[in-house]
Amino acid sequence: MPQELKDSVAIVTGASSGIGRAYARALDRQGVRQVLVGRSLDRLAVVGDSLTLPRVLVEGDVADASTSARAIEQALESFGRLDIVLPNAGLYLADPGWTVDPARVQEVVTTNVLGVIHLVHAALAHFHTTGAGDIVVTSSVSGHQAISWEPVYSSTKHAIQGFVHATRQQIIGSGIRLGAVAPGVVLNELWGVHHQDQDVEDEVAAGRGMWSEDVADAVLFMLTRPRHVTIRDLVMLPTAQPI
Repeated sequence: MPQELKDSVAIVTGASSGIGRAYARALDRQGVRQVLVGRSLDRLAVVGDSLTLPRVLVEGDVADASTSARAIEQALESFGRLDIVLPNAGLYLADPGWTVDPARVQEVVTTNVLGVIHLVHAALAHFHTTGAGDIVVTSSVSGHQAISWEPVYSSTKHAIQGFVHATRQQIIGSGIRLGAVAPGVVLNELWGVHHQDQDVEDEVAAGRGMWSEDVADAVLFMLTRPRHVTIRDLVMLPTAQPI
């Protein structure tokens, strides 16, 4: 039987836009109360206002371990429990690496890698006390193969794949599930596009891109599998993406 999500509590990072915003709205429709994490409180508030259930907003940089600690604390203080953690915050960098600002490289690497590791570690510390919990990391197809136009971004996602796989093996038998969703091209703010752009509609219709909501649907599938099933990796592509 599929797992019921109603009355669960979730943390979503990068919740103010793109895939994170789609996660927040999809979980809200499933009856999940949430802690939404992002770097802009104003943007988080816009997403929060679109939800129907109680939510808590946490402003902070996920590369700072204290942000993850505060998110866990807020979930427990506000809702008395934590069931689902979606480390999603990330930055994109398309580059020939020798031409980009080193500070930008450091920002992308720390956000994409440490932002996941800090939250997963904080969540596991709590879930080990409850004997259950679900963590689904937003990775990328570029974590499964090297992509020439984004070597820094691709390397961060390879790092996350290695972290997720090794950590999952450590927690076998704990009752905790850990996996990753790895989408191809998702046409959202990360790529500088918005839903209302007609070009986006055309690209999706042609199978050259996906909606953030497509990824949210996939994560709901992962979360609602029976407890004896873990979806370790779910790779999803636009049907016309040539990789």
